[in-house]
Amino acid sequence: MSDSTSTGPENVAGQTAESSEQAAKEQRHQERMQRKKGVVDAAIARADTVRGIVVVLTGNGKGKSSSAFGMVARALGHGQRVGVVQFIKGAFSTGEEAFFRKLEGVSYHVMGEGFTWETQDRERDVAAAMAAFDIARSLMSDPDIHMVVLDELNIALKYGYVPLAAVIEAAQARPAHQNLIITGRGAPAELIEIADTVTEMGDVKHAFRAGIKAQHGIEL
Repeated sequence: MSDSTSTGPENVAGQTAESSEQAAKEQRHQERMQRKKGVVDAAIARADTVRGIVVVLTGNGKGKSSSAFGMVARALGHGQRVGVVQFIKGAFSTGEEAFFRKLEGVSYHVMGEGFTWETQDRERDVAAAMAAFDIARSLMSDPDIHMVVLDELNIALKYGYVPLAAVIEAAQARPAHQNLIITGRGAPAELIEIADTVTEMGDVKHAFRAGIKAQHGIEL
């Protein structure tokens, strides 16, 4: 009666071939990672400039403000001071406002009157947006502020509530170490041009289109 677990010549040969194949696979992986490390290390070595940057988060997909407030959390974790101005979301409370407003090191301003289709009053919207920009400009000129977030500013720019030239001027005149984060759909080409980092959020699928209400912790 044969023992199926016995190690015959064929089994030994098969195990040896499998072991050799695995060793070759590990070798190829190590060589790929060594090449990748060389490329990454060279790129890091070339990045020798230290200054604040302009980040634009735009596109129709979800996550623009969420990304911005993730960077706020990082900045605060490094002991930096942060200024936040929200241009549109003034008509309702959000989780980020409730959380970040109470933290030391954050200057938080909710200035809008809600979505433009709710107010239906251009004069009021322009006044609210310009009041928000006045605060934003003050924060952007303060050398003690390490990061400024202008949430939904792109919407105010799209509708002409805030002059684009004034935003670009303030962005370029800010302290050299200060990081500026601007969010909102439809970022104008001129703003994208002066930005250092631009991310466009894509809209692949959204629960709202399936009739699901906005969720605390997700949208609010």
